[in-house]
Amino acid sequence: MSDQNRLGVFKTYKLYVGGKFPRSESGRVYEVTDSKGQWLANAPKSSRKDARDAVVAARKAFGGWSGATAYNRGQVLYRVAEMLEGRKEQFVREVAASEGLSKSKAAAAVDAAIDRWVWYAGWTDKIGQIAGGANPVAGPFFNLSTPEPTGVVAVLAPQKSSFLGLVSVIAPVIATGNTAVVVASADAPLPALSLGEVLATSDVPGGVVNILSGATAEIAAPLAAHQDVNAIDLTGADAVLAKELEITAADNLKRVLRPQPVDADGTSDSEDWSASPGTHRLTAFLETKTVWHPTGALGAAGSSY
Repeated sequence: MSDQNRLGVFKTYKLYVGGKFPRSESGRVYEVTDSKGQWLANAPKSSRKDARDAVVAARKAFGGWSGATAYNRGQVLYRVAEMLEGRKEQFVREVAASEGLSKSKAAAAVDAAIDRWVWYAGWTDKIGQIAGGANPVAGPFFNLSTPEPTGVVAVLAPQKSSFLGLVSVIAPVIATGNTAVVVASADAPLPALSLGEVLATSDVPGGVVNILSGATAEIAAPLAAHQDVNAIDLTGADAVLAKELEITAADNLKRVLRPQPVDADGTSDSEDWSASPGTHRLTAFLETKTVWHPTGALGAAGSSY
């Protein structure tokens, strides 16, 4: 059969929850278009039930992921970068179509996203030395502070930077041992949904990252109110939604990472995702555990410890 007579096979995008690819529980989809309004694909429109299922999956995965060694988590993140490198052309096409970028600019954004995975992979076994340490105390005690992951983190991905921004908010969450429920960009969810395919074929355990697509406010509301979500990153929320979610999140004392100041159009993507990310996102979802330990009696002959 000649190519002229062949029908193309359209890709069916699905959610990524618990290491599997379910359709939305509600069966709903919505049209995703490019910057010129041309149809790209139908994406699943997540429901409140999908959000709750994602939290259950993230909680189930938390024990094993947080209990893994930091060095092992770094190896896993580096493997994700390897897989992304092998599928670079696909992501360049999706980012170019989603964000209205030229192929060269989309390729630069994808390269930066892959490099960012590698960057965070290198931090997994070093952040403890930055965020923790031995504290000087007056008395015969060792006093040690160590960072520990917060738990399940809901992440509202940036609305405009569909891939580089997405990676920049997911990688630091899981690098430090948390698990994530990610709400992809509402208008440009395709790179995020394709990232789920990469995570599924890498070494990331199922449930560590869960990716939902649809209306940001509709999905974020049950996540902010969920009693088993420990923290929320409001990067992808506008000013009005961010304030509402922050109030809701206070009910069970969630950690909240507020978005950057909003742009003139009311969105909060004023952050420069191409800039060096620093460590503030690594430390945003860490708890500090401080342990006291006696050194023993100090006598004339020295310590008996």
